[in-house]
Amino acid sequence: MYAVVGCSECSHLWMIEGRSETIQCPRCGSRKAYERRKKFVETEDPNHARDVRASMLANRQEEGEAFAKLDSFAELGREVADGVVDDETYLEESGLDADELAAAGERDPRGSTDSGSKKEIVERALEELDRPTEDEVVDYASEHGVSAGYVEDALAKLTRRGEVSESRGRYRRL
Repeated sequence: MYAVVGCSECSHLWMIEGRSETIQCPRCGSRKAYERRKKFVETEDPNHARDVRASMLANRQEEGEAFAKLDSFAELGREVADGVVDDETYLEESGLDADELAAAGERDPRGSTDSGSKKEIVERALEELDRPTEDEVVDYASEHGVSAGYVEDALAKLTRRGEVSESRGRYRRL
């Protein structure tokens, strides 16, 4: 069930789905019991609730006549879906190579190396080395293009999160 409700404190209108004991106004934060909120419409159709709310907001701004000329939310959604150009076509028509952009999007934005992301390399060092020290992890990672500073930060974060334990200077995955 969907309802268009209003706030008696700030006159804000919004749409809710379902029913809870209390409803909080997203604008002013006032909280009231569901039964005490003014419900302008209750319906099973979310598009009908959207139309009612939009109509009320248009009337508040004295734009009711202009709103009446528009199609419903459902009809507007169908029109948009029919006229949308897919991403690949848009990119190709813009002179860009869609495959190249897709490949770029799959790369790790924090910087990748020939054998995975920096984090993956640190994690792999912890898996492959038997209870390594920080220096051993740094050596392993530096062979794969990861800086010592990054390794130190990564080990500290992994330890804080409980993914790695450190005992007497030796690390192991949990």
